[in-house]
Amino acid sequence: MGQIYKECDRDQMFLLPPSMTEWLPEGHLAYFILDVVEQMDLLEIEQLYRKTAAGTFKAASGQPPFDPRMMTALILYAYAVGVVGSRKIETACEEDLAFRILAANQRPDHATICNFRKGHLKALENLFVQVLMICVEAGLVKLGHVAIDGTKVKANASKHKAMSYERMTEKEAELRKEVAALLAKAEATDSEEDARYGKNKRGEDLPAELRRKETRLNQILKAKKVVEERAKAKAIAEGRLTSDGQAVEKPGKKPGDPPGTPEGKDQYNFTDPESRIMKNSDKAFVQAWNCQAGADAEHQIIVACDVTQQANDKEQALPMTTQVKANTGKFPKEASYDAGYFSDTQVTDIEQAGVDVYCSPDRLKHGEDLPKVRGRMAKDIVTIDRMRRKVRTEKGRDTYSLRKETIEPVFGQIKNKGLRQFLLRGLSKVKGEWSLWCTGHNLTKLWRNTGQVCPDWFRSPGEGLGMT
Repeated sequence: MGQIYKECDRDQMFLLPPSMTEWLPEGHLAYFILDVVEQMDLLEIEQLYRKTAAGTFKAASGQPPFDPRMMTALILYAYAVGVVGSRKIETACEEDLAFRILAANQRPDHATICNFRKGHLKALENLFVQVLMICVEAGLVKLGHVAIDGTKVKANASKHKAMSYERMTEKEAELRKEVAALLAKAEATDSEEDARYGKNKRGEDLPAELRRKETRLNQILKAKKVVEERAKAKAIAEGRLTSDGQAVEKPGKKPGDPPGTPEGKDQYNFTDPESRIMKNSDKAFVQAWNCQAGADAEHQIIVACDVTQQANDKEQALPMTTQVKANTGKFPKEASYDAGYFSDTQVTDIEQAGVDVYCSPDRLKHGEDLPKVRGRMAKDIVTIDRMRRKVRTEKGRDTYSLRKETIEPVFGQIKNKGLRQFLLRGLSKVKGEWSLWCTGHNLTKLWRNTGQVCPDWFRSPGEGLGMT
């Protein structure tokens, strides 16, 4: 009787060593990213290796550091597929074929991966523009219409580790009383023991309870100072306070707290002081960051990205639109923003740059459409009424609807890959991490729309990419 099944022998020896390039099907995302990284300008990363004599980025075993191009490809692929934790990447380099190929079958541990990401975060952040320029050269970015929006992403901190300025003031008074009582008790004990045993007690014999309360008091005093400095900086920026701390009198304004005085509800988070409590799309208050992105309507390529501590988007329209030009070399023909971005000044400034702006001043409920308008627009109409009327015309409604199908799916795609909370803390580091998520998104879009790397996308090595 003939053989029923194909033989399954896992101990079968190979006559010749297999090639890693045969482990995955041709055209896989891993091969695509390898090809892209091979053509990238990584001088900033390579120079840092030389400056530190490779000591900072060497493997935990003490061996020479891993190839920076290999590590860069590993990080970019990780953010493209949503496997971003250093321990998860370490495990993937052992168990996942794509990661094994990217790592050349080497196994960097999680500490090495973490150190590389942190040590080169700014340089990795700058790769966003290089990848964007590749998308431009590939014809995926037209800048006919760019939609800009923001999404809240949880910080690597709990809101329960935050305290309001009002509560800090109350807690400070409580702790001062407790510290004073404990000091009095300690002094009485010292006097009694000195009389009994002699004056030979050491300073570190301070009661543990007193040390803890003094430490908490110092932390609260430090937090209060930060909140006060924030309030002062905000008052100066709004013109209510001069740089030397003098109040700016405004006619008709009723007297109240001096400018620069923190509000009782102003928060400070003891885990990540730079993050803020924000309301997310579910109307829940979370410790978060406001992540901004602008996407081109042609293929949902992200053309601008940033992170802000501001809970609302009111001051973000102009900076994000300006960043589009900084990244690509020109402003978009049209740009759309939701109602949270409307600002008379910002809309006017963007229009003066030659951008056709579509920004509704009115918030709409989910599924609600803008009512139609007809007829000519008055010549002396103010900006808010002009914009309200503009987005309600037939053309305006069609153009404004591009926002929902351009930028909102981008946020959905990134979050579906696993972005629920940032790994890093602090504004500058979170900006770098958000940039990596956006770069991974663009690489995936580039791969899906082209399938292979074209040499014409890259400039000569002397020019560098995106550095116009």
